[in-house]
Amino acid sequence: MKKLLIGLGVMLGLLVVVATALPTILHAAGLHPEYEGSQVELRGKRALIITTSHTVLAAPGETEGPETGVMASEFTHPYYSFLDAGMAVDMASIQGGQIPIDPQTLSYVIRTPEDKRYLNDSVAQTKARNSLAIADVDISQYDIVFISGGWGAAYDLAQTPAMAEKVSEAFYGERAAVIGGVCHGVLGLVNARDKEGNTLISGRRMTGVSDKQIKELGIEMTPLHPETELRRAGALYESQTAFRDLFATHVVVDDEQRFVTGQNQNSGLETAHRMMQVIADRG
Repeated sequence: MKKLLIGLGVMLGLLVVVATALPTILHAAGLHPEYEGSQVELRGKRALIITTSHTVLAAPGETEGPETGVMASEFTHPYYSFLDAGMAVDMASIQGGQIPIDPQTLSYVIRTPEDKRYLNDSVAQTKARNSLAIADVDISQYDIVFISGGWGAAYDLAQTPAMAEKVSEAFYGERAAVIGGVCHGVLGLVNARDKEGNTLISGRRMTGVSDKQIKELGIEMTPLHPETELRRAGALYESQTAFRDLFATHVVVDDEQRFVTGQNQNSGLETAHRMMQVIADRG
């Protein structure tokens, strides 16, 4: 009996060690890499972060399923990148009001330093509780428009006419906004139109979460998949791969430097910084 208890104690100890080290192991494997590029200051500039308002992960037409929304890091990484560069940052969502954050993406194993900062930031939390409705946003006021992803984005970004209209307005506005998205957030770009009525992103190099990653995660019931929809809209899709695409990352700046897109949850930090670099380089 004593040997059994000792054995169980050893096993429990090993499990605790592995659980404690798991975030570090995943980070080393490629999850949420740090940004090592140059830093810029953009005081006096304004950024808008747009998220989903959808809260249930289920097949189209169904109303019951796990709670979902925006992936935490795809919202916190750009927010604090812009804020720390001196920008004024507003938050919007499809419906306005409370931004739903997928609770699984705030779990201990994958929680990032920016996520932890958000959980202790009453100002950011107040903004997230009172986000602007996308239809009510004066998009002409922003130098950067960043569209966050998460599973919820598959249900309402591309399906909302006001989202497409705001992207087009931002593109043609006086500020010539840099427009970006990460992971499922790029779905907010696929229905925007140019002045001739063609898809605005046609012929532009872009990325978004790969069909491979969606298949590997086993969550294929969502109504739209970014790689498929980007290709359908005429974008020149590209991505990186890994033994599991969850650990890959890729950021694309289009040739005109108007769109900056990130492949997946690992790409939000670099995407935000590359957007700011485009603005800084304009002088």
